[in-house]
Parts: sequence; structure tokens; C-alpha cells
Amino acid sequence: MRIRSSFTQTILLFLTLLIASQVYSYYAVFNYALMPSLQQFNKIIGYEIRLMLDESDSGLEDLEMDAPLRRRVLERLGVTIHAKDSPIANEYQKAMSIDLMSEDMSHELNTPTEVRMILASDSYVLWMQIDSLPNSLIRIPLSELQENDFTPLFYNSLIVALLVIAGGWLFIRLQNRPLIALEKAAKGVGRGEIPSPLPEKGPSEIRSVTRAFNQMSKGIQELEEDRALLMAGVSHDLRTPLTRIRLATEMMSDEDSYLAQGIISDTEECNEIISQFMDYLKPVDRETFTPVSLNEISNEIALAEMNADVEIETVLTEKEKVAIGNSIAIKRAVTNLVVNAVRYGNGWVRISTGVTADKKLVWVCIEDNGPGIKPDQVSKLFEPFTRGDTARGSEGTGLGLAIVKRIISQHQGSISVNNRSEGGLKAQLSFPTK
Repeated sequence: MRIRSSFTQTILLFLTLLIASQVYSYYAVFNYALMPSLQQFNKIIGYEIRLMLDESDSGLEDLEMDAPLRRRVLERLGVTIHAKDSPIANEYQKAMSIDLMSEDMSHELNTPTEVRMILASDSYVLWMQIDSLPNSLIRIPLSELQENDFTPLFYNSLIVALLVIAGGWLFIRLQNRPLIALEKAAKGVGRGEIPSPLPEKGPSEIRSVTRAFNQMSKGIQELEEDRALLMAGVSHDLRTPLTRIRLATEMMSDEDSYLAQGIISDTEECNEIISQFMDYLKPVDRETFTPVSLNEISNEIALAEMNADVEIETVLTEKEKVAIGNSIAIKRAVTNLVVNAVRYGNGWVRISTGVTADKKLVWVCIEDNGPGIKPDQVSKLFEPFTRGDTARGSEGTGLGLAIVKRIISQHQGSISVNNRSEGGLKAQLSFPTK
């Protein structure tokens, strides 16, 4: 799995370098400190044992096993000789062979020697089997090399590692804080919000990006204001003559009533088109969001759209949770889908509501029994000025579903549309709860 977060990538890089550094430190301590000391110790022990072997005229058969056959130096080192079948010799059988020390000791004694090491109750212990002493084992306690001697090194390394990780985490967090704020603001812009100018902090590159983002955000805000002003002006300038046309049409004589009815219908359609454009361009203010009951909205829409030609079935959840949003906007989104379903649903529409298992989302689902939509056109259904294929008709401006998509995006919700297996179309809107 690829990690895409720069924060996680940097932490992993720090951790990898730290582990590599610790491994190299242990390698360096072992090869440049511990091993030279053991080699020097090998030479001293080897020299003393060689003296002992040279001065033994009896061929070593008369050496007293498990008893103090020691030279003065060996006595101070705690070196003892034991028979292979003695109880203490079991330590030798359990000890781990050390090839490097075996080679060094064989070279020092001029006879094949196997060196083994084991951790005894009080310290590490070296065992040696020398071919010149076929029935004997030499035991050398390393009294100065305790297991606890490595504990400070381990703890110090662990403390250094934790300090490095904590320092790296803090450094990266401070470096990424402006990027996190920038990411949050960019997502807000994607939802149609205009964030406040971000503080220009951090490295020069991040400050430069933040400055460019603030300029872009300011430009978008000015563009939104100009667009709102333009649409308000266009709406006013278009609706005024449309109103005059309608008034004049209503004053026409009865002989021209057929013509007047057509003109009135056209003016109403023009007004509806203007309203849809205004709804599509209307911004959202998240601070005005309030709890919204999808059950109430669904009931109101079902009663308003029901007529003799259409059966609207409602299946509303009993475990209702409210959505958070603009009630008028949410009602408009659901209404657009219901109107679309009534228009193409072949006389049957079902509106159902529910809550997700984690209770973080509430949803409303609109189903119809119409011809559905070709699968390759579903992704284009919510684009502006798209009205689907001929199976769904060609009336309207093509903004109805685009308005639904925009409202859902402004509420951080989601929408899914697919063809029903029984025939017809199914559209589900989901909204965040409290």
C-alpha cells in the first residue's frame, strides 16, 4: 500500500534512518570496541594457557580435574579446568560457539580449540575445548562483562531514538501546519465557501503558495460577487419586460385568447428558467444551517406532487435523525428529483428515508418505474444543461439535477443514481447528521 501523506512519509524516513543509525552504532561498537577487547583478552589467556601447557611435563594425564590446577595469573582470572563428564560441564554443552574467538585461540595455542560463551547466573562465561586436553574443559568467567552492562547502552539508544522521533514529529508537524490549513481552506473553496485569508507562515515556499492561494481566493470572491450582481441585474431586467408582456397579454380580447394563453405560458417558462439560474448560482452560508427533518420534507413533497395520474408511496423511517443544512435548499433538491420521477415514472413513485448503520448520515431515496437511463449517461446526468437521453425526455433547462448536485456538494453530502433491477431509476441523497 502506497503512503501518500507527506507527514507519514517523512516520519517513516526519519524512522528508517534512525534504525539504520542504531544498527550501524551496534555494529561499530561490536567490531571496533568489543571485538578488539576480546581479541586482546584471547591473547592474554592464550599466552597463559600455553605457558601452563608447556610447563606440564606429565602429558596432562595427571592433572587434577575439578580442582585448583591454576597458575597465579590464571587463578586471579578465575580460570578452572573441569572434566568433560563433570556436572558443571553441562554449561559447555549449552553454550554458543564463537567462531572468531575459536580461530584466534587455535592460532595462539597452535592446536585446534573451540571457544563457546554462555550467560551464567552471575556473568558471561567462556568455555574452551583444547585438543591437547582431550578430556578436559577450561572455564573462564568474564566477571567484568555483566548482562547489565548492555542495559545502559540499550536504554540510552532507546531514549535517543524516542527523542529523535519526537523531535522529528514536532518539526514535521510545525512544517505541515500551514499546509494542513491550506488543504482545509482549499476543500472549503471546493464546496463553494470563501475562506478568510490564511496567515503566511512557514518556509518561503509554503508562504509563496499561501500568498498565491489568498490571491486566488480573493479573486474567486470578487468573481462570485460580480456574478451575483450580474444575475440580479439580468433577473430584474428580464422579469420587468416579461411582467409587462404578461399584463398586456391578459388584456387581450377574447378572440385572441388562444394566442394569449401561449404567450402567458412562454412568459411563465422564462420566469422559471431565470429562477433556476438564480438557484444554481445561489451561494450557501453554512453558519445558517439548522436541523432538518427529511421525514417532514418527504411528506410535504409527496402531498404537493400527488395527483390522479401518479401514485406516490412513502416509506419513512421510525428511527429518524435530523440532517444539518438549509431546509429550503434540501427541500429543493428532493423536490427536483421527485418532480423528475413523477414526470417519467409511469405513474408510480416511492419516497423512502433512513439512517446509516453508524448513524452519521441520513438519506432519502426516490424511485420510479420509468425507462431508466443508459449506464454510460449516469455520470453526465448532473452536469449543467444535461437532460439525459430521450428516455427521460427533453423538457426543462437541464439545470434541475445540476442544482441538486450543487446543493448536495454545499451540504457535504453525497448522491448516487442507478437503474433499478425492476425497472426505473433510483436516486439516493445522503446528508450528515449532528
